[in-house]
This record gives sequence, structure tokens and C-alpha cells, in this order.
Amino acid sequence: NAALAHYSPSNGSSRTLSAREMYLFDTGGQYLDGTTDITRTVHWGEPTPLQKEAYTRVLMGNIDLSRLIFPSNTAGRTVESFARRALWDVGLNYGHGTGHGIGNFLSVHEWPVGFQSNNVPLEAGMFTSIEPGYYQDGEFGIRIEDVALVVEAQTSGEEPFLTFEVVSLVPYDRNLIDLSLLSPEQIRYLNSYYERIRMHVGPELRRQQLEEAYAWLQESTEP
Repeated sequence: NAALAHYSPSNGSSRTLSAREMYLFDTGGQYLDGTTDITRTVHWGEPTPLQKEAYTRVLMGNIDLSRLIFPSNTAGRTVESFARRALWDVGLNYGHGTGHGIGNFLSVHEWPVGFQSNNVPLEAGMFTSIEPGYYQDGEFGIRIEDVALVVEAQTSGEEPFLTFEVVSLVPYDRNLIDLSLLSPEQIRYLNSYYERIRMHVGPELRRQQLEEAYAWLQESTEP
């Protein structure tokens, strides 16, 4: 059902999951101090070569946009293609927006922030999702969505530049990553991201005595 980018469950379409297929889960919660919107795609069995390559290229797009440094007052639509480039390289694409503004206990999809043509220029302090994907009709769907804060980048020039700080601290599925496709810079980004997950989430799981979850986290964030 995840092959439909905006699938809504119903009694007629629901079925039992198996370990032989991909599973996409789009999660979120409303809290007094903010809203979360995080999507991960996993495969508990043996993914096909196409599934693995498509997932890796979606991840590459997520990383490339997340680590991008760009001038202040740049419109989101100007940098949106960075999230699609790895898919475009092999003739793949996705038919939805690359991200949307996220409110503070307001709407989950909040205008006017995002990467569409009618969105305002990006400024420090804005929260947006970054969510490239790939969908094969009737077969499977892939989406990797993180929440990112627009922040000032540390550059040597006089003019201010911006970048993103990903605030969603959830590992990606190692079973679906083809490391041979990733650049050294992308691998360094992943390792740095995993270090942050361990540093922030690990102690909290220990505090709550969630040892099984802690062990899973350590395994899922190995360099």
C-alpha cells in the first residue's frame, strides 16, 4: 500500500505484513512544544536489487539536501533538485513535494515554508521536512522524511549562508543501504548523524531502562 504516496488505510485494503516486503511508516505526534513528522522505510527480509538501489538513492537525496550550504534568502524551490539528483541519475523520480513547513503544535503541513514554487525564501529558525521518495505502482514505496531546522552555516565568506540541522534522531535501515553508491562525504555525514543519535537518544533509553531498545539503537548506529 505504500506504493500510494498518500495512502489511507481501510478495512478493504488492510492486510497482514510479511518479512518479504518493504514497510513504510509515516509517524508523528503533536506536543505542546512542537510537532514531529518522521518517515522511515524498512525491509525485514532480503530486498531486491532495485529496492536496495532505489532506497539508497532516496537516502542520498535526503543527505545531499540536508548537508547543503546555500545563500540566505534562497527559495526552497531553488535547492529542491538536490534531493532528486541521485534518482534522476538513473531515470527515477517521485511525484510529491520534497518538504513542507512544520508548525509549533499547529498544522503538520504548514505553509508558507517548504520547497514548492509558492513557498517563501528560507530563513534561519524555520522548520521544514526533507522527504524524497520513490514509488513503484503495485510493488513498493520508499520515503525517508526528517524534520530539519534552518540554521546559519559556518563559512569563511562575509555574506551569511544557511544550511540544515536535522533534528529527527532515528536510524536508517542498514539492510537497504548499498554502501558502494555512497560518496565518502555521504558516509561521513551518516556516521556523524549516528553519533548524535547515540549521544542524545541512548542515555534516555538507559534512563527509562529500555535495554532492548538501547541494544537495537547501538546495533543500528554502528559506524
